[in-house]
Amino acid sequence: MTAVLTADAVTKQFPKGDTATVALRELSVSIEEGSFVSVLGRSGCGKSTLLNMLAGLTSPTAGEIRYRDRRLGGPDTNIGYLTQHDTLMPWRDVRRNVEMPLEIRGVSAKQRRPVAEDLIRRVGLQGFEKHYPRELSGGMRRRASLARMLAGEPETLLMDEPFGALDAQLRTELQEELLRLWQGSGQTVVFVTHDIEEALTLGDRVVVLGKIGRVLLDRPITLARPRSADDLRIDPDFVALHRELSAALKEGQ
Repeated sequence: MTAVLTADAVTKQFPKGDTATVALRELSVSIEEGSFVSVLGRSGCGKSTLLNMLAGLTSPTAGEIRYRDRRLGGPDTNIGYLTQHDTLMPWRDVRRNVEMPLEIRGVSAKQRRPVAEDLIRRVGLQGFEKHYPRELSGGMRRRASLARMLAGEPETLLMDEPFGALDAQLRTELQEELLRLWQGSGQTVVFVTHDIEEALTLGDRVVVLGKIGRVLLDRPITLARPRSADDLRIDPDFVALHRELSAALKEGQ
C-alpha cells in the first residue's frame, strides 16, 4: 500500500532557557493510505507532539514530515485534525459550526446547508441543529466536532484522544460511530490514545511509543471487523494482543 503520511527520523526539541526539552528523538513511521492506525503510549511520550507535526502545525527540529511524498511545510486542507479540547465556536449553533470548513472554502450557504445537515444526521445529532455548544453534553459536542472535521472532506484524519474525557459507555458508543463513518470511506486515520482497549478496538495497526517517541512495537491488528468492544473483551485473540501491548508499554517505562 502507498504511504500517505511519513515521519522520517523526526526530532522535536522545545527550548527552555539555555537548554532544550526533547519531546521526540529520531522517530520514523509511515501511515498507509486508507488505514486506521492507533498510536498508543503513556502521557509524555510525545504522541500529541507527533500529531501536531503530522498536521503541519509545528515543524520538526530535525528530520522531515512528508504528505504524499512532498515535504509538509504547514497545515494542509487534505488533513483534518480533531484535538482533545473542545474547539467549537460558542457563538455558532451546531449547523453553523459544521458548515464552517465549507464557508471558509467559499461554498455558498445554499450548497453547504444540505452537506452539514447530512453530516449532523450521520453523527446522530439530528434535531440539535439549532443548539449552541453550551446547550450540548460533552458527547454531543464531540459528535459536532467530528461532523465539522468531516465537512472539510479531508483525505486524512488525525485524532488526539478525542474521547478521553467521556465516560466509558459513551466512549464505546462514539468508537463504534467513528468506525461506522470510516469504513468504506477510503480515508486514512491516525488515532492517538493511552488506552489499550481503545487502540485495539479501532486500529488495524497499533504503534506503541515509549519515552521520547521510541517505537516499542508496531503491530498489525487482524481482528475481524465490524468490532464491538463488548464482544472483543472475551475474544482470545484480543486478550492475547492486549497482553502483548501491555507488556510493550511496561518495557518502555
